[in-house]
Amino acid sequence: MQSAERELDVVVWGATGFTGRLVAEHLAERYGARGGLAWALGGRSEARLQGLRAELGCPDLPIVLGDSDDPASLAALAGRTRVVCTTVGPYARHGSGLVAVCAARGTHYCDLSGELPWIRRMIDAHEGAARASGARIVHCCGFDSIPSDLGVFFLQREMQARNGAACSRIKCRVKGLRGGLSGGTAASLLGVLAEAQADPAVRRLLADPYALNPEGRRGPDGPDRLAPARDADFDAWTAPFVMGALNTRVVRRTNALLGDAYGAGFRYDEAILTGPGPVGAARAAALTAALAAAMGAGAVAPLRDLLARLLPAPGEGPSRRKREAGYFDLRFFGENPADRGKGLRARVTGDRDPGYGSTARMLGESAACLARDELAVGGGFWTPASAMGLPLLTRLQANAGLDFAILAE
Repeated sequence: MQSAERELDVVVWGATGFTGRLVAEHLAERYGARGGLAWALGGRSEARLQGLRAELGCPDLPIVLGDSDDPASLAALAGRTRVVCTTVGPYARHGSGLVAVCAARGTHYCDLSGELPWIRRMIDAHEGAARASGARIVHCCGFDSIPSDLGVFFLQREMQARNGAACSRIKCRVKGLRGGLSGGTAASLLGVLAEAQADPAVRRLLADPYALNPEGRRGPDGPDRLAPARDADFDAWTAPFVMGALNTRVVRRTNALLGDAYGAGFRYDEAILTGPGPVGAARAAALTAALAAAMGAGAVAPLRDLLARLLPAPGEGPSRRKREAGYFDLRFFGENPADRGKGLRARVTGDRDPGYGSTARMLGESAACLARDELAVGGGFWTPASAMGLPLLTRLQANAGLDFAILAE
């Protein structure tokens, strides 16, 4: 368990990277240097951290030095703070040591990882230590997968309150988004594709719809849909959503960790809305073909190297103007198990680009939630919704520019 002597609530690890800076900017704007959250900037370079501190206008903000390749420095870092909030990816390359020390020392942890094979390895390697120490380890605290995970959590609460039953199935559909793919996300995705090319076990894991569930906890969902399809509930055509391959696994793990609160037979899927009629069908086909081509190229080493040169590099990102002009709009449809006519529709929106502006604020609020809010769960590897649930939902709407709403039929 954490000792009362820890001087800090949160350390933003990798604070001088592109996304780390955005997390630090959000915390500075929301909490200041002395505002109810004792937080610090963390990284390798004292000079760069001092420069960031000056840019933030927080001269009293503490600085914590360390190195991802130095276990002793990571252990010292973890011993000083209640929460480590890390943006240092790709996590399979830079993050394993930090997870290990946090799990061992009872330090809560949150990140932006979308690297499913690595997340699975971390759960398998450190679940026991995290439970014993009281460390809450929460991956996927950005656009993948908070809007999906908390969107389902929100809709299930509303269905229970209004109809006394959980939704037997929920569909998430991307109605719109504006914002580029982040360099870190691109590097992580290419890393996963490289792992899959080299290891048949990784390919099998990626194909498993319950890849993140505790052992033996499965359900009725089958493989991801990889073809265009018409969705009668939205009166539109759909195409596969690349982030659905992770988001769906996170939502299913949430259900398992909450003791099948959504039902043992709960089903969940994600897709992109492309519109009705022939035009929508053509868009769905084009998007599906483009995704298949990109995934195919990523599975071949020479083409993957070419993609790496074409995509943003880690640490690169859009201007403030572009980040603030971005948005996302997700729509959900939840089936009532007793009466399909009493299904509920919900909307989850964000007022910044999903890959940077919104993601940074979601991660920052996740860290604050882990540090300051009374949570019902103990140590272990959790999803955002299973660990933080309503407290995080409240913070996201108050502080992060997200909105969760039930829509009229």
